Order: sequence, then C-alpha cells, then structure tokens
Amino acid sequence: MSMSYKNLPDNTRVWVYQSNREFSSREAKSIQEQGEDFLKSWSAHGAKLTAAFEIFHNLFIALFVDEEQAKATGCSIDKSVHLIKSFEKEFDVKLFDRDCVAFRAEDSILVLTRSEFIEKVRNGHLGENTIVFNNLVSTKKEFETKWEVPLKESWHSKST
Repeated sequence: MSMSYKNLPDNTRVWVYQSNREFSSREAKSIQEQGEDFLKSWSAHGAKLTAAFEIFHNLFIALFVDEEQAKATGCSIDKSVHLIKSFEKEFDVKLFDRDCVAFRAEDSILVLTRSEFIEKVRNGHLGENTIVFNNLVSTKKEFETKWEVPLKESWHSKST
C-alpha cells in the first residue's frame, strides 16, 4: 500500500537515490507515476509492503518501507533496485553514482563530482556550513533530521 512518507513511523526504512542531474517536470511526473504503480504490487514473501515513493527537489528518489508491517527482504529489495535501474535507462540518468555530491548553493541545489566538490572546498568557494545531502540515512527520522546537514557534520567532511 502506498502513502505519504510523513504518515509512516520514525523507524521506517529509507533508501535515497540521487540523480546526477535534475529531472524535468515530465520525467519527475513519469517517475512518480511508475513508482506509485510499483508500490501497488510490491510485497515480500506474499505480504504487501506499506511504503511511500517520493521525489524531492526533482533530484532525489526516496523509497520508504514501514518494516513494522512487513520487512523488505532480499527479493523485494532487488525488485526496487530493478525499478531504479529502469529509470536510469529510460531517462538517461545515473542514480547509483556515489561519486556525486549534492549541496545547497543559495536558492538551488547543485551536483558536482566528489573531486570537483573537494576542490571547491579547498579553494574556499564552499565552507564548513555548506549544506550537503547525506544519502546514507537509513530511517525516516534520520531522513528528516540528518539528510541535509552542514558539511562539518557530514561524512563528506572526511574527504575534504
């Protein structure tokens, strides 16, 4: 069953996939519709998964699963990965590229390669208070409180 992630408990599991570029309005609409369709039949060992599929900032896809209802298993997770990979092919984007860093710059969100990001930090163009996206969050609570954090509080700071 699909719902808004906001209605799920704090310990809901989350996976965040970051695109290497912003989705167009048409792409985001199609991805959201396909994600919602996917959730209608998503199950683990015959048990329907209570889940949410959301796009944030036309750049991130987040998949939430309330594991208090039913746990996502290897096969169900594989199906979700297959869905995300299908988006890569259909829309010519990279959603598994861990070499990209997303961060806030004034009123926009930019994506750079890790080496470009490090260079901007070392040159003083970005500072320790630059807001970066921590896509390694694993629960809804972490997503809401630790997904966007200052560089100095993120794992990205270890490489700068």
